[in-house]
Amino acid sequence: MLNRLCRFAALILCSVASAAAAASPPLVLAAASLQGSMNAAADAWAARGHARPVVSFAGSSSLARQIEAGARADLFMSADEDWMNEIAARHLIVPQTRATFLGNRLVIVASAASRGQAPAGGERLARFLAAGPLAMADPAVPAGRYGREALTKLGVLAAVQPHIVSAENVRATLALVERGAAPLGIVYATDARASAKVWVAGVFPENTHPPITYPIARLSASTNPEGEAFRRFLLSRAGKAIFVRYGFSAK
Repeated sequence: MLNRLCRFAALILCSVASAAAAASPPLVLAAASLQGSMNAAADAWAARGHARPVVSFAGSSSLARQIEAGARADLFMSADEDWMNEIAARHLIVPQTRATFLGNRLVIVASAASRGQAPAGGERLARFLAAGPLAMADPAVPAGRYGREALTKLGVLAAVQPHIVSAENVRATLALVERGAAPLGIVYATDARASAKVWVAGVFPENTHPPITYPIARLSASTNPEGEAFRRFLLSRAGKAIFVRYGFSAK
């Protein structure tokens, strides 16, 4: 009788442990530019009765390196296709779960003190950008690469290069302009929209840089079913609508 009770208790404990594991929150590695929108999406998922996802934000390059180093996570959301390609080539994602679902624009933001000094094309744009420090994300980060490609396309990179102040990621770039450490910065339109301390001084034409897209994929090391469920939610109409409210375009 005692043995049967012990076995029964063990089964109950295993069932409880399994249920807790199934309900454990997914861990998401997301590009820094997704901070506000991803937190809103995580809140919406929790409101549906799920454990709120744990989201870690950083530059896409930093997150990809963490994944390559064996970081345990369920989903990866990059600010470009290149870093997703990098970890895909190493067989670190489940290929059929990869999807491109968001788009963005690249803009020049300025501190409040410079409002009204909007850039124009050609030489005036070059003088505007070269007039003082220009905050940009590191070239390893998608926003930094997009920005340098756009400046090259416009023919002003040589004039701007001596004044570039590099930042770890796009949110760090925005912070430099917000604090007045740099009068100008190159960020995504969604970052500019999230801050009341800067204004958009110019929008880069889309033909000056590759399309800005955000892919998502489940990592091959993921064993949490909530990770896949959350991924499907993000790709749903309701999920995409959250990001659209933050200024992203849905794909």
